[in-house]
Amino acid sequence: MGFFKDFKAFISRGNVLDMAVGVVIGNAFGAIVTALVNILLSVCLWGVPGGLKGLVTVLPAANNMQKGMNPGIGLGQKFAASELQALGEELAKINYPNLNPTTDAAAWTTAVEGAKGAILGKYTLHGSTYTYNMSAVIDWGAFINAIISFLIIALVLFIIVRAANKAAAKRAEFKAKIDAKTAPAEEEAPAEEAAE
Repeated sequence: MGFFKDFKAFISRGNVLDMAVGVVIGNAFGAIVTALVNILLSVCLWGVPGGLKGLVTVLPAANNMQKGMNPGIGLGQKFAASELQALGEELAKINYPNLNPTTDAAAWTTAVEGAKGAILGKYTLHGSTYTYNMSAVIDWGAFINAIISFLIIALVLFIIVRAANKAAAKRAEFKAKIDAKTAPAEEEAPAEEAAE
């Protein structure tokens, strides 16, 4: 019973409740900051193809698993998004060598779309470049985004803490002035009573 009593006392403390409210508000504030960062970055980087999402470095393949889906036809570690249709057609030719695109147009279209779906299942779009999921990728865009988010959060928290500190200092100054004005009046009253 002592454990549950201690736990109840711990949970009902004002500090724990304040901390829980702070965490919830912090999460909501994080969503606002994320939206703000995304807006600022999209405005600042509208001329950069792919924006920050395109700022990735694909490290050289360390083994055959990282080389890509089919490097022989261009499906290596990365390829441009504009090449997707052509690569889908090449993969469809490999998968269905007897399929004639001119005589079996519907079947050919289905085969190409299936090949593109297989490609998209193994590659991720970073800006205007698809990268193989098994490749080692350094995502510079996410790193820069995290730095900017941190700086904005730090700036806003600095402004809030600074305003709170100024308000606390003004309150203390105001309280000191009130105490200074009321303190002599309280001291004079007992002196008058003693004189009588």
